[in-house]
Amino acid sequence: MPTRRVSTSRSRAITIVVLVWLLIGLAAAAQRNYFESSRTSCAKVGTVLVTVVAGPLNYVGANPKIDCSAPQPSR
Repeated sequence: MPTRRVSTSRSRAITIVVLVWLLIGLAAAAQRNYFESSRTSCAKVGTVLVTVVAGPLNYVGANPKIDCSAPQPSR
């Protein structure tokens, strides 16, 4: 049974690290005022998601930007 207990505590620690990582990413996106504008686009959503996932990397100089274009509807 000791193996199962170690595995459970390890997965719990990984979960906590991932949650803290994402919270730091949300803080970075909020500091960059990504949640202020009501206008959304593919590029804005992508930038916010990458900023949240990049998390603490933003504080060491990473500044992710996403540039995408959606196909225009046919007439």
